[in-house]
Amino acid sequence: MTDALARLAAELVAIDSRSFVSNIAVADRIEAELTGFDIARIDYADAAGVPKRALVAHRGPPGGYALSGHMDTVPDTGWTDDPWSGRIEGGVLHGLGSVDMKGQLAACILAARGMPVDCPVTLLLTTDEETTKLGALAVAASEAAKALGLLGIIVTEPTGLIPVRGHRSQIEFTAIASGVQAHSSTGQGSNANWALIPFLVELEKIHARLRSDTSLQDSAYDPPFSDFNLVIDNHGTAVNVTVAKATARIKFRRSRNVDWQPVVEAVRAAAERHGIALHERAEGTPPELPTDHPLIARAVRMTNSSAKTAPYGTDASELQTLAPCVVLGPGTIETAHTPRECVSLAELERAVPVFQRMLSLGA
Repeated sequence: MTDALARLAAELVAIDSRSFVSNIAVADRIEAELTGFDIARIDYADAAGVPKRALVAHRGPPGGYALSGHMDTVPDTGWTDDPWSGRIEGGVLHGLGSVDMKGQLAACILAARGMPVDCPVTLLLTTDEETTKLGALAVAASEAAKALGLLGIIVTEPTGLIPVRGHRSQIEFTAIASGVQAHSSTGQGSNANWALIPFLVELEKIHARLRSDTSLQDSAYDPPFSDFNLVIDNHGTAVNVTVAKATARIKFRRSRNVDWQPVVEAVRAAAERHGIALHERAEGTPPELPTDHPLIARAVRMTNSSAKTAPYGTDASELQTLAPCVVLGPGTIETAHTPRECVSLAELERAVPVFQRMLSLGA
């Protein structure tokens, strides 16, 4: 199995599927591996008009469990060697998406193909997980997926094969300040940054409160406080030009058991006070199952590991409308989203029988 798994994982890494480009080449490569499966192609265009494709692949009677993964990757920021080399060295696969999560996709495919033909097996394969979750939303809304009557979904993000019973989901705020572009020496322009700064001062106070106010924290998570990450964009403006548009994007990761509405209201109020245009995009309710839920108990039994929570997000925030979700996959998040991304082939191989035990109705 090692050679087939390594070869497929490396071939998937070698296909560029950053979230802002089409993933259809990856979807086609995966579909070629799924002979004997009924495959529903879910095609759509993202907000930029880029064609995207999600897949619902099933074999056997309806019901049972699904393995899920996403085909897109983050951008290749910071890479100095070839991000799509799929290089294997010392039993480790290197490259963009190797651990997040094309290695897991390869393990899912081999696990699914190796199941008995009379056992229901489903693969829910998405894209845009790293950005908008549009692929997961499309799968969750599809008749192909809804008709299966799934008992549970294993989202195979890297967890070190430790079951994750719950995680946070995000609200993304986009705040836009407007100015007038001009040569900065003329005094004729208006710099949007000066309009944005007072708003950001208030947001910094929200950020500090999230880290100090225990009523906004969840002790079941590490860290207990929510992420409130800020990115600022002047859209390529030169230093001798007044900024016509300043955009701040804030990712707020909320916990299921915390009243996060005061944070949302505080951001909205700050935007209104300072004349900032504000847009919001929220993922589904943070998915979280109790420790005694049958799917979590099953994952604990199959891995001999206690379930935990995670501070990040996955497609489970949208796929949970189809069936209960547990996050469980090989590899570690430590190198994901970095220019040294990699995954151990031994851990990918170890995941295949774990996935098969999760899929088995008799387990």
